[in-house]
Amino acid sequence: MNDSSDEHGGPDAAGAVPHDFSSNGNGCGPCPTVLKALRSVDASRYPDPRSTRLRERLAAFHGVDSARIVIAASASEFIHRITAAVAQGGGRCVSLPAHSYGDYARAARGWSFDIVREPSDWSVVDLAWSCDPSSPLGQTPTQLPALLDAMEARAVPVIVDFAYAPLRLTGDPALTEAQRDRIWQLWTPNKALGCTGIRAAYGIAPATGAQRLRERVDALAPSWPVGAHGAALLDCWTHADTQAWLAESRHTLKVWKTVQRELLQDATDWRLLSSDANFFCVEPRVPLTPLLTRLRSSGVKLRDCTSFGLPGYLRMAVLPPASLQALLSAI
Repeated sequence: MNDSSDEHGGPDAAGAVPHDFSSNGNGCGPCPTVLKALRSVDASRYPDPRSTRLRERLAAFHGVDSARIVIAASASEFIHRITAAVAQGGGRCVSLPAHSYGDYARAARGWSFDIVREPSDWSVVDLAWSCDPSSPLGQTPTQLPALLDAMEARAVPVIVDFAYAPLRLTGDPALTEAQRDRIWQLWTPNKALGCTGIRAAYGIAPATGAQRLRERVDALAPSWPVGAHGAALLDCWTHADTQAWLAESRHTLKVWKTVQRELLQDATDWRLLSSDANFFCVEPRVPLTPLLTRLRSSGVKLRDCTSFGLPGYLRMAVLPPASLQALLSAI
């Protein structure tokens, strides 16, 4: 049986396309400093299974204690592992945003959680997910502070996925720095660095009150959750030259996004939704299957948002001018 949470952007069974708007990786990437670091990796040796120095570097980068850093094989692996940890503690119900990444629900179903979306009764919730900026809409979850207060009163873990925070082009985060200290944070730098093929991520536990859950999350970790290349990417993420490249790429993406939206509005009657990130959703107002098939045959791919609970909408990343011209020609 097909599971809609199996759907992802990027290459699929039919392979890659030249102009892939379906994946949210940084269109300016890959980051040159990361490529250099990856080429110098010694793949003949195991990395440190405890990621001691890597956790220290990431902790210093975020200004937190290294004991709060949890290394993960990927965002999806962390999602499944912490869901399992909450289930071990007796959790039975998970709260998800109205529209969200499919692996939150996939992990919950694997542990027979009840799934509620933006519930009116928070008393039944044992785990709450959010994403800032959100996916697929790329918008700030303005309800997140209220969610945090409601869950904190019951000592329920709140996990915020910050996969697209480094690619925020406009707007402000939903939480202050002090509020972020009260949640579980999930970081996936490979998107921001334009290296989505390298699977590596990390979590940051809350400053207080999460010791038991953190111990369960650690106990469920495999040996060597990341290989040498994943460790190199996470290490490079903390470097000043990497962050300088990322800052410059945000400026470029912002210009590309403005042009992309303007040309789409001029060339189509599609409805374009607002977004703070390096991607946005559109409503073509035509049947999607023949449209996507025609675009794919022209070397262009967009992401069907049906699996996000948004049938009739497509998500598209911001890409360089050559890809935009290919999209407009295919349309």
